[in-house]
Amino acid sequence: MAPENESVVNPLQLTDGEIRFYQDEGYLIIPGLLKSDKLESLCNEVLDVMLACGATPERLKKSTNSSKDKLIQSHQYLADSALDHFVNSDHLRGIAEQLMGGAASLYLPFSAVKSGGGGGTFHFHQDNQYTRFDGPGINLWCALVDMTPENGCLQVVPRTHLQGTQDSVQSSDGDNHKMVAKEPDRFLPVRMRAGDCIAFSRLTIHGSGPNHTDEPRIAYAVQYHRDDVNRLTDDGPKLLKDFPVYTDIGPKQQLAMPTEKSRDGH
Repeated sequence: MAPENESVVNPLQLTDGEIRFYQDEGYLIIPGLLKSDKLESLCNEVLDVMLACGATPERLKKSTNSSKDKLIQSHQYLADSALDHFVNSDHLRGIAEQLMGGAASLYLPFSAVKSGGGGGTFHFHQDNQYTRFDGPGINLWCALVDMTPENGCLQVVPRTHLQGTQDSVQSSDGDNHKMVAKEPDRFLPVRMRAGDCIAFSRLTIHGSGPNHTDEPRIAYAVQYHRDDVNRLTDDGPKLLKDFPVYTDIGPKQQLAMPTEKSRDGH
């Protein structure tokens, strides 16, 4: 990886205590992971992707459909951009490897933008309720603006990763997303400053509330799997490293209107 590809993420060696906390609780907050002087570029690039996907500036500031605008997602990013350097950072992957205890590969990067003015609730779910892994998967979810309950911050349910993949039902909003069959009555709203990251297991139940502010909530998630993990299919287990679900998650030369509604539930 070229040196400039490391310039977005601060190098970090996690402590044994942080790794144990992640293993016990199913999540870990990592303050200041992203370099502060790169946040504006990252935000602007995500907004450019949103516009290329058909979201107007008016829609980003004022939701017209709380179900549709609860999470505007795209895996696209331009080559040699700040997002490219972020998504493909050796430092970022190194954090995933430290927490999962082995070599890891990129699974899926995506924007996580919630429109202002009422961008709606994203119901509690597990990532593993979509494509099922038989081993460790992790989501490094990074705030590009400050996150609070007012603008729909992430919400996690600690220790739920210890219970395996739970039963799911279709979202009550009719948006083709899944939700856990029993909604949790206790959860942790994760307040974050721009540049902070929360790492959480693919089995950790999480969701987010509505955005009641006048500005879009902008985050970016980068998911990894450990290299010995299989995805479970009707034809049996397939090693993700050799049989990836998504083969087009690399940088693009130009942005395009997406032809699919979502990937892996996002």
